[in-house]
Amino acid sequence: MPVMTPQAAVASSNLEERLRFESMLSDLSSGFVNLEPEKVDGEIENAQRRVCDCLGLDLAALWQLSPEEPGVLRMTHLYRPIEGPAVPDDFDARKFNPWTLERIVMGETVWLRSISDAPQEAATDCETWRFFDIRSVFCFPFSTGGESVIGAVSYHAVGEECTWPDEIVHRLQLVAQIFANALQRRRTDAFLRESEDRLQLAAESAEIGMWALDIVEQKFWANERGREIFGFEPSSEVTMERFLEAVHHTCRENVNDEIRRSVEEGLPVDIEYKIVPVGGDERWVHSYGRLQAASEVRPVRLLGATVDVTDRKAAEVELQRSFAEVQSLKRRLELENAYLKREHSLRHGSGRIVGESPAIMEVLELIEQVAPTGTTVLVEGETGTGKELVAQRIHELSERNDRPLVTVNCAALPSTLVESELFGREKGAYTGAISRESGRFEIADGATLMLDEIAELPFDLQSKLLRVLEEGQFERVGSPKTRTTDIRVIAATNRNLEVEVEAGRFRRDLFFRLAVFPIRVPPLRERRGDVPLLVWSMVQELGAGMNKAVEDIRRRDMDALQRYDWPGNVRELRNVVERALILCTGPTLSIRPPASKSTGGEVAMTLDEAQRRHILKVLESTGGKIRGDGGAADVLGLKPSTLRSRMQRLGIDPKELGDE
Repeated sequence: MPVMTPQAAVASSNLEERLRFESMLSDLSSGFVNLEPEKVDGEIENAQRRVCDCLGLDLAALWQLSPEEPGVLRMTHLYRPIEGPAVPDDFDARKFNPWTLERIVMGETVWLRSISDAPQEAATDCETWRFFDIRSVFCFPFSTGGESVIGAVSYHAVGEECTWPDEIVHRLQLVAQIFANALQRRRTDAFLRESEDRLQLAAESAEIGMWALDIVEQKFWANERGREIFGFEPSSEVTMERFLEAVHHTCRENVNDEIRRSVEEGLPVDIEYKIVPVGGDERWVHSYGRLQAASEVRPVRLLGATVDVTDRKAAEVELQRSFAEVQSLKRRLELENAYLKREHSLRHGSGRIVGESPAIMEVLELIEQVAPTGTTVLVEGETGTGKELVAQRIHELSERNDRPLVTVNCAALPSTLVESELFGREKGAYTGAISRESGRFEIADGATLMLDEIAELPFDLQSKLLRVLEEGQFERVGSPKTRTTDIRVIAATNRNLEVEVEAGRFRRDLFFRLAVFPIRVPPLRERRGDVPLLVWSMVQELGAGMNKAVEDIRRRDMDALQRYDWPGNVRELRNVVERALILCTGPTLSIRPPASKSTGGEVAMTLDEAQRRHILKVLESTGGKIRGDGGAADVLGLKPSTLRSRMQRLGIDPKELGDE
């Protein structure tokens, strides 16, 4: 039998020791696999004992950095087979080993074969080591996955110094890594449990239904609240098909598409839909979920939460309804606001219908008869007779008097803008239409619309007006959408519409539709007896605004006013009274009819003829100039386009006048 040399004997002994340690290391590693979190501390203490016994070490300690208190390193595990001084319950390295703590936090190893090798700044640490009779120190940090340091493991030789061979150092580092992985798993498990508890508490307090959809098996899992929302029994199996059956048929396709899109594109699910729980009422829910990718132990799943939002949905619908109502009322008020001043002017600025003559009493009787009905009224009369006051009185006595009377003067609008003014326009309907505008038929919905100077309405628009009167329907300019309106129309004109119809300038069918109930307002020359009443009414109204108190009007002045024909009718009379009041300095008003007008003997002429003569006279004074300062349009107070249109209608050729 061969004799073993001393070198071979040492090598054999080292090999046996190494095999024994690696066997123990393998045993320790298997002991921490799938170890329950609450058993980690006990297993670490057992491992420390076995390591110390295997390597002949005197003391082993495990330190952990506090996640709640940065920079705090506390001893959490200690194995000391020999007796020694008592160890404080709260062994904080900041107090007992500050130099070592600084090295560990920086990721450095403290390796002292003798504490006498420690630097001067480690005086506090050396004092602690001497107190526990520690002669050699080996302390190194550990982490998981190469991340920041989470703790340290220290081994000590008590009584005698230790050389710490490299082989032992390497073995101890392997043990420390096992401890690090076990501690990190416990921390992660504790965090997950806390997160689950918080999530469950939040879900319960917020009444959130948690669910998971197994994409492969097409099966649903849901917590108690989730099953309650969808009406599933606590122990019943829920398949994808059964889930979709609980979804309202109008939403089923959208929900299915949302789930498919999430699975195929990896996008989150975020959808509101209606459900019909078994044995329950129709409800609204909001579901949100994310795709969880597959792993070796888990299939592809869609995880999410569902909340019953029926009450919120009902509140939103009610809020939207209320908001729409408020917006409608606001829009109506805004549209009507422009007409309130005109309303005030009609009621207080131009006075009321004043008179006692048979002619005006007949008009008032007709107003009272037609006002309560919804019949279209045609008010005829010369300029200045008070046709607007008649329309206002009809509106005041009608059931629509809670809304203002909306008035459109067809003669004051350029022919290109009449349609948009009446029917409204869409943004971009024509050049210059930079915004959407409502027309008068929309503004007057539910109220009364007065179309003044109806004879001036362009012929091509008359058919559209007829449609509104017949069917209550129209379209905005630039929009194909048909709108409806409920209005009462009062038309007014100073022309003879029957003559206009015969001349082909006014549609016959529209005339008959407008003239359902004609009211002729008599000119002032046919009701001369009303002149004194009108004068005193105007004196009181205008005098109050000028702070003038008139007590008397001479008889001869009043007689002169009654003899005058008043071609401008009540409007002309008002102007004369206002001028007299301005000049009046005492309690007696001196007032005379216009000196340039004849009180008799002059041949009467039509309004068109009077207008034609007046325009020709102004054009002569301006040398035929129409536009610009001092032009005929400026003198007459008209737009150039309006004056040209009026000249064309009256047969005045601008070329013959040298128009520039």
